[in-house]
Amino acid sequence: MVNYKDLGLVNTREMFAKAVDGGYAIPAFNFNNMEQLQAIIKACAETKSPVILQVSSGARKYANQTLLRYMAEGAVEYAKELGWEHPQICLHLDHGDTFELCKSCVDFGFSSVMIDGSSLPYEENIALTRKVVEYAHQFDVTVEAELGVLAGVEDDVVAEESHYTKPEEVIDFATRTGCDSLAISIGTSHGAYKFKPEQCTRDPQTGKLVPPPLAFDVLEEIEKKLPGFPIVLHGSSSVPQEYVDIINSHGGNLPDAVGIPEDQLRKAAKSAVCKINIDSDSRLAFTAAVRKVFVEKPGEFDPRKYCGPARDEMVRLYKHKIIEVLGSDGKAE
Repeated sequence: MVNYKDLGLVNTREMFAKAVDGGYAIPAFNFNNMEQLQAIIKACAETKSPVILQVSSGARKYANQTLLRYMAEGAVEYAKELGWEHPQICLHLDHGDTFELCKSCVDFGFSSVMIDGSSLPYEENIALTRKVVEYAHQFDVTVEAELGVLAGVEDDVVAEESHYTKPEEVIDFATRTGCDSLAISIGTSHGAYKFKPEQCTRDPQTGKLVPPPLAFDVLEEIEKKLPGFPIVLHGSSSVPQEYVDIINSHGGNLPDAVGIPEDQLRKAAKSAVCKINIDSDSRLAFTAAVRKVFVEKPGEFDPRKYCGPARDEMVRLYKHKIIEVLGSDGKAE
């Protein structure tokens, strides 16, 4: 059993309370490798932003759970080296789908876990979530649950259609499960193809897809039902067209990739939404930088010469999200 506090990590309770009161959102950035982790910590240390390091079950298999634990501990020490005296870093399991997986992460030093029972019948979702909460809370590990279904693909999470969260269910669900935060569905979705072309309109000037707006009426109803309760948005990458264009012009093939407009995310961050998940954007930034090097320098084979520029591009992306979209800069001095 590894206690996350011994690794220098924190859970989400205090950072969420401050975010709700302050009208900003905590960045939840997924990582799979060293370069992503370096970029996240550098961006957050330089902006003094609290951060949630997210690990999906797929990333956990890819990176190895033991290495992840030491990487998280190393991230805290790296942040201090960069001058961040009191780093607020949470290590979070993203989309855990079984009690056993959540328990294993708690035991390995994660400070927060998500149990995603959203695909289950309502009562089964409650029972599974409650079981995880009862175990995790023994060790002061916070628990995120999900109500409603997001469309799209993210690692092992696949759903063809979204189902908005029902506001009339949220009080009963939060009360009976004891969860610390609630992921809801209001129109965001996983992956780089968040909307089908037929769901969008096309900008007559650029020919680019314009996605439909998020269901802020549903969010407002949920806020009324659960005032001050931490709300989470998954699938909130914006899919920057600059990266899509670089990828496509350097041998890639991402037709009609479209994400969530940043103005809508800014609006969400000022509400009870205190955690916004971003994964695809960093993948796009990484891939765009790597493809650019491969095309411009076809003889390059040193991973440092293409992973380094990719890391630098991700730092730029993360700082933009923190300062210009989420408003979390300066909140963890």
